[in-house]
Amino acid sequence: MEKIPLAGIARATDVSDSWLQTYVNACYDAVPQVAEVLPKAKGKLKVQMDELWSFVDHKGNKQWVWVAIDADTREIIGCHIGDRSRESAIALWRSIPAVYRQCAKVYTDYWEAYVTVIPSKRHVVVGKDSGLTSYIERLNNTLRQRISRLVRKTLSFSKKLENHIGAIWTFIHDYNRRVREKLAQREEAGFSSVLY
Repeated sequence: MEKIPLAGIARATDVSDSWLQTYVNACYDAVPQVAEVLPKAKGKLKVQMDELWSFVDHKGNKQWVWVAIDADTREIIGCHIGDRSRESAIALWRSIPAVYRQCAKVYTDYWEAYVTVIPSKRHVVVGKDSGLTSYIERLNNTLRQRISRLVRKTLSFSKKLENHIGAIWTFIHDYNRRVREKLAQREEAGFSSVLY
């Protein structure tokens, strides 16, 4: 979670590289690939979606991280890792809770796959200058800062797709846990549940 390479962790903790890799592989295999989010009532929900690229093993093997967030709470509500096709857009759409698919206004950029998947009455296509996708753009930056294998020029790239996916989902679960803690603190202090 702190962008430390496995070799550095092995040196600092005096464990073998192979033991640590086996341990990490088991952790990644066990991580759920569904976002845990606070229950939402039907109503005026807002979602922002975007995708960012990374690669596994070599730069020719691009993997796109498709992410959806609740624009009010900032929770990551859905994710899919795959190519940049319509099928991946469908997988992202299906990964978000049903209440969002039924009620939310969904803001995306102009990528054509979104138009073919998200119902037109729910979908709003906007440019970056509109500010209506600013939270998801900020999240993309956070993902690149916190997950070393997503940094554009890095030596910490994933060699196995399963570990790449596991690392991203591990981050998502930790990120959402922290968001829920902040929301609970705000509610205890008497503030609205919306993060500003």
